[in-house]
Amino acid sequence: MKITQNGFYWFLWSLSSSASIGVLGFMMVYEQNSTLFLPGMTTNGHYQIEIKCSACHTPFMGVKPDACMSCHEEELKRANDSHPKSKFTDPRNADRVALLDARNCITCHEEHVEDRTHSMGVTLPTNYCYYCHQDIGQVRPSHRDLPYNSCATSGCHNFHDNTALYEDFLLDHANSPDLKSPAAIPALKTDLTSASHPAALTRADANAPSGMKFDSIVYQEWETTAHAYAGVNCMDCHSAEASGGSKTWTEIPSNEACARCHSFEHQSFLEGRHGMRLAQGLPPMRPAIARLPMKPESAQKVLNCNACHSAHAYDTRRAAVDACLQCHNDDHSLNYLNQDSPHYNLWKTALTSDGDLTQGVSCATCHMPRTEYKENGQNQIRIIHNQNDNLRPNEKMVRGVCLYCHGLQFTLDSLADEKLIQANFNHPPESHVQSIEWGKKQNDEITATKERKRN
Repeated sequence: MKITQNGFYWFLWSLSSSASIGVLGFMMVYEQNSTLFLPGMTTNGHYQIEIKCSACHTPFMGVKPDACMSCHEEELKRANDSHPKSKFTDPRNADRVALLDARNCITCHEEHVEDRTHSMGVTLPTNYCYYCHQDIGQVRPSHRDLPYNSCATSGCHNFHDNTALYEDFLLDHANSPDLKSPAAIPALKTDLTSASHPAALTRADANAPSGMKFDSIVYQEWETTAHAYAGVNCMDCHSAEASGGSKTWTEIPSNEACARCHSFEHQSFLEGRHGMRLAQGLPPMRPAIARLPMKPESAQKVLNCNACHSAHAYDTRRAAVDACLQCHNDDHSLNYLNQDSPHYNLWKTALTSDGDLTQGVSCATCHMPRTEYKENGQNQIRIIHNQNDNLRPNEKMVRGVCLYCHGLQFTLDSLADEKLIQANFNHPPESHVQSIEWGKKQNDEITATKERKRN
């Protein structure tokens, strides 16, 4: 059969089209990679999982609110969300929902719109407060001349976590000094003595399979940690059973082995940018694909529990600073080590004097704060391992971190000063947030009105 020139071209077109469809289908189904179909750049918070569209999108149904809540629900609970969905499903607020449907996360938070993405990696309109609070100038004279889109950009108000900016809170802390005597930061029990741990193990008790040879340093590191003091033996972590399998030796324990005892820490780790890929069943995060500046030598490091906590020593002192700085190469991180860094100087003092480490300020002090967590009806101290939890926006750090040592006005001014943040807080803030002053003025006006009515 003779093939015409046009027929030959049609054959080539059909063949190349079939091959392209096959390659794209393989990427989507087997490699779970759909990046070729992205309509625009993904935000800093989600780009790690952009190869798995199904993490957010339901076929033919768009992005459902449940997709957002599957990752962010626990974070919103901890923040005591000041604008929960229930506020907008109330029929009394139907008129407001008609203007701004705040029942759906994507009303304010969009993806693939680079021109509307803020520096913290989220999309957020600046005028959303106006839809429900158009009368604020009448209710609060201090707000009368403010731009309608300045509510959340001035360091005064947040949509989800406003607990450090409520007027009563502002007034209660209005006169606190810039630097306070360090308060009692919640501390974990760190008494590693055999007297307080009768089940403490030594290398003679190690139950690794016979015939396996280990460097003596491995046993030395293990038997001086909380694991050995609490009776946690080799097979408790190294058996496949610890990761949900059979009781056979596994060389490298998975994160699930850690989660058996550290469920809160593991869950919060999966919520943050270090662990979010693992939460979606994807390969772990590596600094090589980070958008923040990272040190080249750390590029292929796999981010799991042992990336920060060494395999056997589990030295929390190392994890609190050294583990962070072995990867992060941005100005804020690098300036922590400067000789004029007050936070680092406090940390060095705490380390060299064998004092209470809660009196030092490490990277983890601010970005992985200790928090009270109710477990079996009792309050326990746990460490949030989602290092982004209090950065969106950074005013979330006020109550859980900064106020232990600093006054509220000093804190608000510091967190609003971008240059100071990059310098890692090595000098007083140059920005000024007026919310406390306005709160005082409003309170004085209310008091004066009440006084006039009494007279």
